[in-house]
Amino acid sequence: MGCQFIKSLLLNFNSKNLYKMANQEVLEQKFGFATTAIHCRVESKETCTGVVQPIVTAATFQLSEPVVEDKIYCSECENPNRYSLEQCLAELEGGNYGFAFSSGHGAMMTICTLLSQGDHILSNNDIYSGTSCLFREIISRMGIEITFEDFENVQNIEKAIQKNTKMVWVETPINPTIKLIDIAAVSKSVKSHGDILVCVDNTFLTSYFQKPLDLGADIVMYSVTKFINGHSDVIMGAAIVKDEKIAKSLNTLQMYVGAVPSPIDCYLVTRSLTTLSLRMERHKQSSLTIAKWLLTQEHVLEVLHPGLPEHPQHELAKRQTSGHSGVFSFRHSGDLNKSRIFLCALKLFILGVSLGGMESLAELPSTMTHVKLSEKQRIKSGITDSLIRLSIGLEEPDDLIKDLDQAFKVAFH
Repeated sequence: MGCQFIKSLLLNFNSKNLYKMANQEVLEQKFGFATTAIHCRVESKETCTGVVQPIVTAATFQLSEPVVEDKIYCSECENPNRYSLEQCLAELEGGNYGFAFSSGHGAMMTICTLLSQGDHILSNNDIYSGTSCLFREIISRMGIEITFEDFENVQNIEKAIQKNTKMVWVETPINPTIKLIDIAAVSKSVKSHGDILVCVDNTFLTSYFQKPLDLGADIVMYSVTKFINGHSDVIMGAAIVKDEKIAKSLNTLQMYVGAVPSPIDCYLVTRSLTTLSLRMERHKQSSLTIAKWLLTQEHVLEVLHPGLPEHPQHELAKRQTSGHSGVFSFRHSGDLNKSRIFLCALKLFILGVSLGGMESLAELPSTMTHVKLSEKQRIKSGITDSLIRLSIGLEEPDDLIKDLDQAFKVAFH
């Protein structure tokens, strides 16, 4: 059975199929999100009777003739597990082509190599520090110009676009201030200036809550490590597109940059997708319950959650998304010392970076995830020593509230 399965994959997984989803390989019609995530498989019933996909760890594959064109011949170029995952990610996103990478930064780096020396990237100015550092310290050394602007006002984009602008990079919601960017407005504005790629980092919401491609974006990028995988045990990135020309370029770059994930990691993420809708609903409900509770606390000055009517972009959230995930931030009335005492007093929340897993995490962006930014950059972005970011997991929300409550009492007794 195993040999027959592999031989069938060798016939079906080729470069032509990368750009043409055959009916026997994916769902023939649109189903609901959860149904698609569970049943979007590449192998047909004739070649595999298992209800889960086998893991194909082979680094190279036997050929029937000395020709590699239109054939899967090594896992660096293509692997059955990666191919299946990529097709499922594309289907869930409403795209036509999906690409998986070894990390979120691997995805970003590969996307940026679509550009050439002398090109210009325009990015919103308070993006995740890892992205900011990649742009400032690595991409800029390739002779690509980077400009950072406030994207909340679309007019700023109009003024900042240059003759050599080739890509506009959008992160929404923004980490960790949870500001929203109007994807449709940005895309419309950018496209009025010509053939400029709009790339949206959709890590915080996933395709379950937000679909940037439907709002005019060209590329949707993910740190799959976060909510998409959701189990804190895989490092991966992804990019999804609709346009065939962009897809062909990304396919070539994916191979030559070499930042591809392992078959086992692809298998694990494919498994995780089957519960994505259930997990995101739980994250949404629990985070909103906890955000509302935080609003009632004496020492909380502000809760940054788009699901709250108090959020300045609540109406945009309702128009652009179908919900919010488990990650949000709040500000308290204390200083850096109070933040440290509060975070160290938590018992259920784990003090750690990252987000989107089953377990709840808490962190202080100013000294953890965004510490590489200068103090001036942090202050400008609103990342103060009293801003705490939470990633609400799948625990009982009442238990998490009790943990937060006792930590407040320790810090502000």
